[in-house]
Amino acid sequence: MAKILVAEDEKPIRNLIMRNLELTGHTCVGACDGLEATRLLENEAFDLLILDVMMPKLSGFEVFEYAEGTPVVFVTAKNRLDDRLKGLSLGADDYIVKPFEIQELLLRVKAVLRRTCREEQKLAFDDIVIDFSAKKVFLRGNEIILTPKEYSLFETLVSNRNVALSRDKLISLVWGYDYEGDSRTVDVHIRQIRAKLELKDRLKTLYKTGYRFEL
Repeated sequence: MAKILVAEDEKPIRNLIMRNLELTGHTCVGACDGLEATRLLENEAFDLLILDVMMPKLSGFEVFEYAEGTPVVFVTAKNRLDDRLKGLSLGADDYIVKPFEIQELLLRVKAVLRRTCREEQKLAFDDIVIDFSAKKVFLRGNEIILTPKEYSLFETLVSNRNVALSRDKLISLVWGYDYEGDSRTVDVHIRQIRAKLELKDRLKTLYKTGYRFEL
């Protein structure tokens, strides 16, 4: 997984971002202001930078000058359209607007890592190997055929491992916001994935909530 620098002067937000990124398997280093972020960049290599635009000492835009090709996601205030435009014009890979859902940030991080080829290509655990680039899953060396929706659902759960996902959230991520069917379709697909991949212990049902893939 990726090594990510999270530069955010608001400690609760910084800790929330880092905690959730670490739950999904990433390694995080935090910085409370722009100057600390630049010092870290001078001494360590990162796969991704998450930079708050408005930070003490040095702004996120100023820290960006030290990025040297490292992918960057800017965090901006909701009413600062000029910040978002400037960030993208500088060459940032994405931005996210406060306040945001942590799930949205995780998905944006995943998308940037995938685009910049810094995301893991394979994941192995127990007797299972997932080849993300080929969208294939193997159990004890044998390819297990998943339908497109089963694979998409499984990849979403694995990519957000150790994070609780509600049925509604899974519907929006896998089927899309305009899906008008019954949310019980998630339960049906989960049962099929469990049966095919023998995931009774890792794919947890959360009572009245949804599901969590534990790894």
